[in-house]
Amino acid sequence: MSNEVYMKGDITVVANEMKKLVNNKEMSDIKFMIGPNRKPVYAHRCILSTRCDVFRAMFSDQESKSDKNNKEIPFVLSDITPDIFLAVMEYIYTGCVSLTGKIAIDVLGSSIEYGLDELRKLCNQYLVENLSINNACDAMQAAVTYGQDDLRAESMCYIEENTQNVFKSKSFHEMSEEALSVVLQSDRLMMDEPDVIDCVREWATVNSVVMGKSMSEVARKVVYHLRIPLLTPEELHALEEETRKDKLLPVELISFAWKCHALQKGERGNPLTTRRAGTTMRESHKGMDVL
Repeated sequence: MSNEVYMKGDITVVANEMKKLVNNKEMSDIKFMIGPNRKPVYAHRCILSTRCDVFRAMFSDQESKSDKNNKEIPFVLSDITPDIFLAVMEYIYTGCVSLTGKIAIDVLGSSIEYGLDELRKLCNQYLVENLSINNACDAMQAAVTYGQDDLRAESMCYIEENTQNVFKSKSFHEMSEEALSVVLQSDRLMMDEPDVIDCVREWATVNSVVMGKSMSEVARKVVYHLRIPLLTPEELHALEEETRKDKLLPVELISFAWKCHALQKGERGNPLTTRRAGTTMRESHKGMDVL
């Protein structure tokens, strides 16, 4: 009968020692040229191939080629910056990673690219624990881009609780059409609908200039999540006048809103006639019994 017992040492000590090997030219057997400026980063094949299937495949492909000098040729990775690559290397060597708000999202993207699931979890954890007014939209954008459901849920909760301030942040204007559409589908946004519409108009104005497209092109999907029937007839008339100038909203959305008012009824199951948590109750809502 075996009496073997697996005893764990202090992994922090090991991690600190292994970190000394990151980008250490001594005894390295591979070189990467990183970023547009081709910064050299030194590494060790045995460590990278053991810890990462992507690197293992990369090295196997190199070895399969007939030229014996292939191993002397550095790998050129121009689509990743040195700080991001070194963070990935730190994780591979030590099982730990040093993250900042500046690099966390890009490291998340690289973790997915290199199949490093534990690093992906660490990046998500960092982003969730450091959500703020200024970065909540960035976190949501990352969640949508990289398909991170937990990060998406946590970011959405933060945005819902801090809607007014988040929608005024710079990062709000930098959200993609897809990410903003996800946010606007929430019933829990703490903002009245005219203010939501104003913020979307500002977002569309900024992105129209950046992308060189009309506001209607930029926001063609986003506007279908604006709950225009929640406006009073007076507010709706003013919105219609603005729309004649900037063409932000399609005619059918305005028409649908007027129809709801004319019939004094919302459309059951349609989120466009559902009040958000921050919607101010209006006299015109009383007739729309499914709001």
